[in-house]
Amino acid sequence: MKIELEGTLLNFTPENDRERQELNQLWTIIIGCVSEGKKLVPVGQYLPGIKEVATFNIE
Repeated sequence: MKIELEGTLLNFTPENDRERQELNQLWTIIIGCVSEGKKLVPVGQYLPGIKEVATFNIE
């Protein structure tokens, strides 16, 4: 998955079928959060080279 930051825009570009399916699933979750007044909140830390997973909670 290619991720680019352009100012305040975050672009995700899937690079294979699995990533396309996962991005579609993420898109559906994010749209649901917006319509329900929820947000994604980071949990813990993302530390490149140490903790390679970024975790978020839907509140």
